[in-house]
Amino acid sequence: MASLFKKKTVDDIIKEQSKELRGTQRQITRDRAALERQERQMEMEIKKMAKTGNREACKILAKQLVQLRKQKNRTYAVSSKVTSMSTQTKVMNSQMKMAGAMSTTAKTMQTVNKRLDPKKTLQTMQDFQKENLKIGMTEDMINDTLDEIFDESGDEEESQDIVNQVLDEIGIEIAGKMVRAPSTGKILPGASPAKSKTATISDAEIERQLKALGMD
Repeated sequence: MASLFKKKTVDDIIKEQSKELRGTQRQITRDRAALERQERQMEMEIKKMAKTGNREACKILAKQLVQLRKQKNRTYAVSSKVTSMSTQTKVMNSQMKMAGAMSTTAKTMQTVNKRLDPKKTLQTMQDFQKENLKIGMTEDMINDTLDEIFDESGDEEESQDIVNQVLDEIGIEIAGKMVRAPSTGKILPGASPAKSKTATISDAEIERQLKALGMD
């Protein structure tokens, strides 16, 4: 019962009108089909009268055929108008919906503008930008410090490894020569005086090896 007394909305009215227009269009189509059947029957009747030589009957039927065709053509015009009305109704419905959406949007924008303080919003954005810059600077400083710590640690370890390698290589050379020369400046037993210089490990020899390793 409540639905009977419910006030119709614009959408309800437009739906009813569209339904009526579709019904009218179907009825026009049925009427046109009936007129076309009558037209064919009348043409056959005229041909029949013409074969029998009844000219008066042919004239009367011909006039009726002309009127029938005019009536059929009018159905096309009416159908076109109904289609135009249906299209216009749909366009009006779309425009009304768009106007309603614009009205709702305008009200929402008015509410937001009333609650929005431009100065406060600008200050908030500036504060955000400032704090964001601080965070970026702090992050860069931390990253630079960590890079320096790890770089220095890596350099120290690498330098120590090179020194150990050099000392090991020098030690190997010294050990190899110590077999031939147990003490600096001494000549191995059985060695000739001419070879005593090559059996001696001097500072120049160590310096030469360091230069060869790129440690000068």
